Amino acid sequence: MPLVNAKEMLTKAKAGKYAVGQFNINNLEWTKAILLTAEELKSPVILGVSEGAGKYMCGYKTIVGMVKGMIEELNITVPVALHLDHGSYEGAKKCIEAGFSSIMFDGSHYPIEENFEKTKELVGICDELGLSIEAEVGSIGGEEDGVVGMGECADPDECKMIADLGVTMLAAGIGNIHGVYPENWPGLSFETLDAIQAKTGDMPLVLHGGTGIPDDMIMKAISLGVSKINVNTECQLVFAAATRQYIEEGKDLKGKGFDPRKLLAPGTEAIKAKVKEKMEIFGSVGKA
Repeated sequence: MPLVNAKEMLTKAKAGKYAVGQFNINNLEWTKAILLTAEELKSPVILGVSEGAGKYMCGYKTIVGMVKGMIEELNITVPVALHLDHGSYEGAKKCIEAGFSSIMFDGSHYPIEENFEKTKELVGICDELGLSIEAEVGSIGGEEDGVVGMGECADPDECKMIADLGVTMLAAGIGNIHGVYPENWPGLSFETLDAIQAKTGDMPLVLHGGTGIPDDMIMKAISLGVSKINVNTECQLVFAAATRQYIEEGKDLKGKGFDPRKLLAPGTEAIKAKVKEKMEIFGSVGKA
C-alpha cells in the first residue's frame, strides 16, 4: 500500500473516539519495528520524522526511499503516513518535495499573525498535492530539536483561527512537554482542551509529548477530541535499556554477538513491545 496522508485515519479516529499513534523514526531498526507492529495489530500508523532525525538519516529523500521500500518488501497493508514532526517553514517545503505524505509546520514560536500567514500558504500547497498538514498553537514544553517551550496552554481563539485555515489536525499546548516529565508536573489542562475542542469541532487534535503521561489522562484526552498522540522518548528509553542489558550481560563478546544485527535486535524487540502497548492504550488496534 502506498503512503497515505493522515486525514482519513484521523477523521475515523476522532469519530470513533480512539487515537492514532505517531511514532518517531530514527533509523532502519526503528522504522521496521514500528511498521511490523502496526501490521501485526492491524493499526493505522504515522511515522514521525524530526528535522534532526532527517539530517541524521541523510535527508528526506533517503527516508522516503527507505519507508516506501519497506512497505513494499514487508507487505505492509495498513495505512501509513510519513509525517514531518515540528517542521520549520523551509523543512516543510523540503519534505513536500521529497515525497512525504504529511507535514507539520510548527509556527508556534512566531507571533500569531506570522504563524497564520505561513500556515495558510502551506495549507494551500498541501491541499493541491493531497497531503495532510498539522499546525501548532501554544508551544509544547521541553526541548525538541533545539526548540524549547515551557508547556504553555494555547489560546482557544488562536486555535480556532488556525483551524479555520483548513489544516488537517491541530497541535495545541495543554501543559504537555517533550521528554521525561519532571516530578512537579501539574498534569494536562483538560479545561483548555475542552475549550479548544468546543471552538474547533471535528478537527482532530494532537497531543505531543506522549511519553510519561499517565494512561488515564491519555484516555481522558482522547475522549475530549485528541486523535493523534506522538511518542518518541519512550521508544528511545526502552531501546537504550535493552541495548545496555545486552552489553552488560556480555552477549556482544560471545560468538558473533558483536554483529550489529544481533546487537540491535533486543532494542528493536523492545520498541515493538512499546509500540504495541501504546496502540492498545490508544485504541487503534484493528482499526486499519
